[in-house]
Amino acid sequence: MTANTRVLPPLGPTRRLKLPKQAERRLPNGLTVLAVRRPAVPLVELRLWMPFGRTHLARGAMLAETVLAGTGTLTATQIAAELQKVGGGLSAGADPDRLMLSGAGLVTGLDRMLEILADVLTDASYPADWVQTERDRLVDRIQVAQSQPAHLARTALLRRIYGRHPYAVQTPEPEQVRAVRPAALRRLHAERVHPAEAVLVLVGDVQPERALDAAEKALAGWTGDSRGVDLPPAPPLEPGPLLLVDRPGAVQSSLRIALPAVPRTHPDHAALQLANLIFGGYFSSRWTENIREDKGYTYGPHSSVEHSVAGSVLVAGAEVATEVTAPALLETTYELGRLASVPPGADELAQARQYALGTLQLGISTQAGLAALTSAYAGNGLRLDFLAEHAARLAKTTVDDIAEVGARYFAPARAVVVVLGDAERVAGPLAALTPVRTESA
Repeated sequence: MTANTRVLPPLGPTRRLKLPKQAERRLPNGLTVLAVRRPAVPLVELRLWMPFGRTHLARGAMLAETVLAGTGTLTATQIAAELQKVGGGLSAGADPDRLMLSGAGLVTGLDRMLEILADVLTDASYPADWVQTERDRLVDRIQVAQSQPAHLARTALLRRIYGRHPYAVQTPEPEQVRAVRPAALRRLHAERVHPAEAVLVLVGDVQPERALDAAEKALAGWTGDSRGVDLPPAPPLEPGPLLLVDRPGAVQSSLRIALPAVPRTHPDHAALQLANLIFGGYFSSRWTENIREDKGYTYGPHSSVEHSVAGSVLVAGAEVATEVTAPALLETTYELGRLASVPPGADELAQARQYALGTLQLGISTQAGLAALTSAYAGNGLRLDFLAEHAARLAKTTVDDIAEVGARYFAPARAVVVVLGDAERVAGPLAALTPVRTESA
């Protein structure tokens, strides 16, 4: 050891997870409201989660873009101005399962923010000029995305994973978006934007019961039965030939791998989370050490478990130089096989556990983080109490537990593999490792 070498101090004990004060109420219209006290700053975070299902893809995307474009009494500019008066703002977004309205503002402006939210939910007008503007913007964004390798690789992976399931296509085509008109958005709003089964989360410097009263007062007039489309369960992964999506002239290949996973409530979930960290879920993972630090094949490989209402899947991805596409896949397969067949060391598990428990603490350390987690849990029928249960399971997971989930979920034979790259240069080397099926991008 040289004189300049510093020995890192040992990791300290993980702090006990403390859940904040919270309250819950189901309103007569079917809306569930969760209020969580987090008095760090005088703000409140708002998240409204509405089950939306897979409606017409382009109309659903456009509804999220324009739901805040005005109401019968307020223009979009007036909505923004009224929210700014209380130090707040609202935004909208959609994913394959839900429509989400999100915002934040001064806690003293909560009543006004809820009034504006109620106006949007019950009287959104979808004015033609705003619809046209946002339609053009969305088309531009889609066209830009369709030129990006990451988007193309993601699109191919979803199609390969889900087949005929609604999750298989999550981005509308530009011509579909161009065909959307305001009247169609108003009909969709009337059919789908309902309080039944929706969840409103309020997190901040609030008294929970008082926040519930404010939400009930503002949103009592929002009515309607849910007409959301029930999604079928996601299909099981079907391993088969590697799908090579040809992108002639590409200097990099996008490597994507899907593996089976389980929902948060499954007994294997905690061990699977730790096994994923050990494989590729954080910077100290085996996969990163192998193909980044040792081989220099990529800058940042990463893997994570993606949870959706219809199912969960573990997705791993890396961008690698064209000439090392096959070697990178070989090393990735090696790391999957090693995790599936050899138990990790005790120190390796301890480090992953410390990271997992630490990120739980970090994730709920801000009002926005706590609101996002509370909303994500609520959308899957869970409450914050689950967080403490999950932390306890992480703390109790053993090396043997990791070995079991490694064999169950990380075996290379169970993987679905997609590569986006220059087929002329990478098809031959890849075919030396595994059967390959090629298609155009």
